[in-house]
Amino acid sequence: MPKRQPHPEIGPPLIGALLRMPVELIRRTVVKALHAKGFDDISGAHTQVLKWPGPRGERPVDLAAEAGMSKQAMNYLLGQLEELGYIERVVDPTDVRSRRVYATERGISIIETIRGTVGEVEQDWESKLGAEDWHELKRILMRLNTLLAEDADAAEG
Repeated sequence: MPKRQPHPEIGPPLIGALLRMPVELIRRTVVKALHAKGFDDISGAHTQVLKWPGPRGERPVDLAAEAGMSKQAMNYLLGQLEELGYIERVVDPTDVRSRRVYATERGISIIETIRGTVGEVEQDWESKLGAEDWHELKRILMRLNTLLAEDADAAEG
């Protein structure tokens, strides 16, 4: 990843950019690893559906909201992934107008590959940052994610 210099009129990157840049690197690394393992029909967009923990019965509308995309865009990706055998959409037994999305065995194998690849990236970053800083970064991010999930739950309830 090329080193980015602060823009003199804008200033240094804010937290969104600082979080986005590593995520983009991970996404590129994951897609490259998936292609190397024979999953060459997967694109970076598909990882929005197959990211941790993977689809386990969510409704497409919920997956779309989580990924920050429209229902139409999510359904397009789901259609592709279903055709490729990575996911299946099943009628919701509580509402026959709705579908639930599940990873197939093939989809689960992709999720396992993604997890292994990200684990390798984590090991690399730990070696670069040092174990103490790496574990502190992960601890803080886990705490932030917990707090944000609590805020989201409170806003819904």
